[in-house]
Amino acid sequence: MNTKKYEELLVLLRSHKTDKEILEVLSDYHENDIADMLAGMNEKERKRLYRLLGTQRTAEIFAYLDEPQAYFDELSVEQAARVVSLMDSDDAVDLLENLEDEDKKEIVEHLDEEAEKDVRMLLSYDDDEIGSYMTTNYICIPGGLTVKQAMSQLVRQAGENDNIMTIYVVDSDECFAGAIDLKDLITAREGMNLESIIAHSYPYVLDHEKIDDCIDTIKDYAEDSIPVLSKDKHILGVITSDDIVEMVDNEMGEDYAKLAGLTAEEDLKETTLQSMKKRMPWLIILLFLGMIVSSVVGIFENVVAALPIVICFQSLVLDMAGNVGTQSLAVTIRVLMDENLSGKQKLLLVVKEVRIGLVNGGLLGIMALVFLGIYVHLFKGYTWLGAFAVSGCVGVSLLVAMAISSLVGTVIPMFFHKIKIDPAVASGPLITTVNDLVAVVTYYGLAFLFLIELYYLTWCLNI
Repeated sequence: MNTKKYEELLVLLRSHKTDKEILEVLSDYHENDIADMLAGMNEKERKRLYRLLGTQRTAEIFAYLDEPQAYFDELSVEQAARVVSLMDSDDAVDLLENLEDEDKKEIVEHLDEEAEKDVRMLLSYDDDEIGSYMTTNYICIPGGLTVKQAMSQLVRQAGENDNIMTIYVVDSDECFAGAIDLKDLITAREGMNLESIIAHSYPYVLDHEKIDDCIDTIKDYAEDSIPVLSKDKHILGVITSDDIVEMVDNEMGEDYAKLAGLTAEEDLKETTLQSMKKRMPWLIILLFLGMIVSSVVGIFENVVAALPIVICFQSLVLDMAGNVGTQSLAVTIRVLMDENLSGKQKLLLVVKEVRIGLVNGGLLGIMALVFLGIYVHLFKGYTWLGAFAVSGCVGVSLLVAMAISSLVGTVIPMFFHKIKIDPAVASGPLITTVNDLVAVVTYYGLAFLFLIELYYLTWCLNI
């Protein structure tokens, strides 16, 4: 928020200027700036602001509110319904979903007939369906017109719908027939038949399509808006560039949550119980997987008993394996967003990730060999041979564990993607635990084989 603007507005409202003078200054402020400033005003000042600005501009300001409940409480139900009725349908739905259920129901009942129809239609879609993001703010004209007639239709509809950059065309059966770019319509000759500038292959999406399934298609076309059709090809609304940005932002947030093993994003308004319900399922699964890892560690308790120093470096190997696995997971999930990825490309990705794991593991393994060897000799009292035997075991473990973790971090999300399970939600916590298991077996297995079974510890280590 611009603090200077915020202070200017407060001074303005608390001055002795007339309503006309205040309104003239307010005309220079963007609606988003005014929405930000509402929190710093008292109720009396806000109500005066609503009165000065009028219902239409108040509606435009309310479209930018993240937490509208407090401000709607200051309006009567009739006033709130008028404000919502003047919003774009998608903005109205977003705002209503942030209200208490009782208030939402009461406001919807007081909406005008057209707004209520649009809002109820959008609320009927599930959150993961493309229809839940569309707006009914668009221009639609019948085919078979001249350019002059089309311009007349545009001017007539633009009074209520300001999303005019793309004009949609329907045929005699009211089915979607294509789209016209506003620039093409403006530059076309007056008597020209409209058919010559209609893009009949214009992209569209269906209202019940899942956002995950079509968001890449929408982004690839990079249009300012894309029509949303019913199954019988009737236009129900459009997805605008603003909606696309919102969808991408929400999907990124959900994927981030899924990587942490959450079923959905959390917010500050959630109760402790609601947050617990989102986190608990995977935590229970991971508890039992962790028990398996712990039992595997127990198998190697003879290694720890004979050579206690190995336990000092267990977390090092586990952490590095987990880090590498998470990196490979992030890369793989990003690549899997491309549904046209061929089997050969997936194989090349696996090979690349394993190669990266091997190279990085080799470099880090050499560093561990050198620095840990010096540390064990100087601070733990081992001979140089014994110290480098221990650090060498750690270094080799890093190499093997990081290579395998890269493989696991790539293959597991591919497997889940293949069987139609969301790789983000299924892979994140699982890979962490699997990599722990890999690292434990690798580290203690090598320690058992090379430091106890095959190496003459009793001659070279001063324990």
